[in-house]
Amino acid sequence: MIKVICGPKGSGKTKRIIDAANEAVATAKGHLIFITDTKRYMYDLRREIRFIDVTDYSVAGEDALCGFIKGAIAGGYDNEYVFVDGVARIAGKALKDMAQLFFMMEKVAIMRDLKMYITCSCTEEELPEFARKFL
Repeated sequence: MIKVICGPKGSGKTKRIIDAANEAVATAKGHLIFITDTKRYMYDLRREIRFIDVTDYSVAGEDALCGFIKGAIAGGYDNEYVFVDGVARIAGKALKDMAQLFFMMEKVAIMRDLKMYITCSCTEEELPEFARKFL
């Protein structure tokens, strides 16, 4: 399952994904992974959530982000939730050009029975068709 959280810059997407991660701790039976490109919100997440700042690993580009997410998931077979805050910002690519990433995430989510939450900086109307089905 993939859930897209979208909205314009400053609309509270990061707060919503952090709240979703913290709430998931109560019911999760597996591990939770939170991927972003800043340490700014590290202390807003509960300690049970594995926090990863991609800037520590020089992740640049859509392919690198795809590989990084797959690697984080492959690190354990008991992962249940993956949260990615600012997917287009991390990939350094326009959201409209990221169909490959969403295809990969959907495939991995189904294969590994993951719940994935992704934030996108755009309005619902601006969300590309390939991502709209995840609203």
